[in-house]
Amino acid sequence: MSFHLYDSHNHLQDAPLTPHLDGILRELDQQGVVKMVVNGTQEADWPAVLELTKKNSKVIPCFGLHPWYVAQRSANWQSHLLQHLEQVPAGIGEIGLDRWIEGYDSPQQEEVFIWQLRLAAERNLPVSIHCLRAWGRLLELLQQEPRPECGFLLHSYGGPQEMIESLAKLGAYFSISGYFAQERKGKQQEIFRHVPRERLLIETDAPDMLPPEKYVDFPLIDESSGKSINHPANIGAVYRFVAELLNEPIEVVAQRTEENFQRLFGSLQK
Repeated sequence: MSFHLYDSHNHLQDAPLTPHLDGILRELDQQGVVKMVVNGTQEADWPAVLELTKKNSKVIPCFGLHPWYVAQRSANWQSHLLQHLEQVPAGIGEIGLDRWIEGYDSPQQEEVFIWQLRLAAERNLPVSIHCLRAWGRLLELLQQEPRPECGFLLHSYGGPQEMIESLAKLGAYFSISGYFAQERKGKQQEIFRHVPRERLLIETDAPDMLPPEKYVDFPLIDESSGKSINHPANIGAVYRFVAELLNEPIEVVAQRTEENFQRLFGSLQK
């Protein structure tokens, strides 16, 4: 392959990928993946992200408390997060707001989100943000709170087209995953066509966000459930999808994605 690949958001530390890790890393090499942002989501998986970072130079780590795990946080979660950030160059994520999950607690989610966003702003660290059914509130908080000068990532962006301009002015990058290649995601595909090209990134969100079969170059089965999961090496197929979506040569998409990735995450690279 004549160009390099960058995955702006995955979860290489997740248990379903662990039995396959050696093979996954070989296939990432063969695909030309240069860097991938690996996101912790809770205190329990931050050490695994740290270990992967120490063993593989492709990994750019992020440590964060995801809104799904806010209720499980320990009394010392903030100091644990700081300890991990001091070990290696790292961003903050995955953090965010989620009104899709059952029994969500918006005040707790916002408290945890704001603390982490302020920390990122104070240290000028890139942030990876998750949002479901809370886009209006997220925009309000991003407008009210300090933000890192380097910017932040709205991973697998699912918000409306009308917010793109406002979010971009605040420093947002918008990443697209292969999940949006599904036919039923036509509306969101059209929204991505309106993202400023200098703000567009590409991700797998592996082992989640499995693309449709057309874009699964590397099939993978979760040994515990027997279900298909998303292989991180499918990033090349996601690039192909994005090139088709934007009607651009894949080499153009790859060059621009590399430039955008370096702008957001370049300060963390070894």
